[in-house]
Amino acid sequence: MTKIILGIDPGLLHTGWAVIESAGQTRKYISSGVILPKPKDPLETRLAKIFNEVIKICETYNPDECAIEITFVNNNPTSTLLLGHARAASIVAVGTKKIPVFEIQPNVIKKAITGSGHADKTQIASMLKILLPTANPKTADESDAIAIALAHSNTNRY
Repeated sequence: MTKIILGIDPGLLHTGWAVIESAGQTRKYISSGVILPKPKDPLETRLAKIFNEVIKICETYNPDECAIEITFVNNNPTSTLLLGHARAASIVAVGTKKIPVFEIQPNVIKKAITGSGHADKTQIASMLKILLPTANPKTADESDAIAIALAHSNTNRY
């Protein structure tokens, strides 16, 4: 069964996204990019930008499923809360298109891609070049979104 999977790495300044095709043991890169709200815009404007861009991505690629990284709670509760807003904007956008959303933990993503739950971004990027050679992410956020989609396809059997 072939599935189109949207991966989202949420953020208020950079929201990475990626679309891959998954069919059995085969994975195919389709597209990826980064949503870039203007840092000086008010919060509601940045969230609306994320929401509207995710809607456009869903309308363009018609994903069957979406995988999004679970927020890692850090030392700064305000940053964590703001990241949660970006996640919510993405999740609601996908939800309006009635696409199932799956949350995935960062260590699960790392383990699915590299075999180690404590891999760094360089190791993930190196493995992505091997696993999806046609993908050419230009930023870490884009690379992370590809990894999220790929990890979901590898850990969630249909």
